[in-house]
Amino acid sequence: MSYGSPTWRPWVLDEEHARPFFKRAIELGINFFDTSDMYSLGVSEEITGRALREFGRLEEIVIATKVFYPTSEATVWWTPAMKTGAPNTSGLGRKHVVQACEASLRRLGVDTIDLYQLHRLDPATPIEETLDALDLLVRQGKVRYIGTSSTWAWKLMKSLAYSDAKGLARFVSMQNHYNLVYREEEREMLPLCIDQGLGVIPWSPLARGLLARTGKEPTARKSADAELAGQLYDHPSDGAVLDANRRVAAARGVSPAEIALAWLLSRPGVTAPIIGATRMAHLEAAVGALELELTADEVKALEEPYQPHAVRGWIRG
Repeated sequence: MSYGSPTWRPWVLDEEHARPFFKRAIELGINFFDTSDMYSLGVSEEITGRALREFGRLEEIVIATKVFYPTSEATVWWTPAMKTGAPNTSGLGRKHVVQACEASLRRLGVDTIDLYQLHRLDPATPIEETLDALDLLVRQGKVRYIGTSSTWAWKLMKSLAYSDAKGLARFVSMQNHYNLVYREEEREMLPLCIDQGLGVIPWSPLARGLLARTGKEPTARKSADAELAGQLYDHPSDGAVLDANRRVAAARGVSPAEIALAWLLSRPGVTAPIIGATRMAHLEAAVGALELELTADEVKALEEPYQPHAVRGWIRG
């Protein structure tokens, strides 16, 4: 999401500035790269494909992308409004799923997508139609595995049950909203993924960067992204969680980002957080978190301030 066109989001890096991140990531041993057709309206996939073909070995790399949102115009995330505009250019009907996959293959410059994910579930399309379409893509060799993203646990289980009953390709991964500031996924989704054998690849592991802040940074300028962060992270207890994260980081002599990622990596069921890096230090800190093992007392200190939140970050239809 961090790489594409600055005209889509002002903080996005263009191809020239994005290429060093792919090169360094591969040097560090990272082999899983997650994008979406809607990031920079397709430009992210183009940059990702070119960089990975140049710097990596595709047989060793897992390329993941997503379908649901339109790629023709900027949209407000996780709202049902995507049904407006040109017909068959959004949602999860068979026509759009198949067309979007073929377009992603062209932009990525690959023959097969390793992991094709539903960016969100479509409240206007029966999940059975979507799963049939995804299975078709797997049988055609256009997709190797399928995954999904933030939704209700019961909807995920319904999808898995349908796939099992019909002998279709089933979801192998869940990309959900999960971090120290937002832990509602611990109630139902994480136990379900563990029980059903799904990999968990949380998005926003640093809470839109809040968990990376040392507390000394200047106040961020008001922007559409700042407003979005407010919609996700405005609970009265959030500040106490951020303070606890900074205290543990200071005691360890590492960055708050490393502590927050180390905590997430230690949680049952979590496979790999989906990080975004627009500075090289972001990437280095993320890899550094792999070497941190938190004590029971540190985990308790990090988790204690948390209070229950309302569901945030996805379509609840």
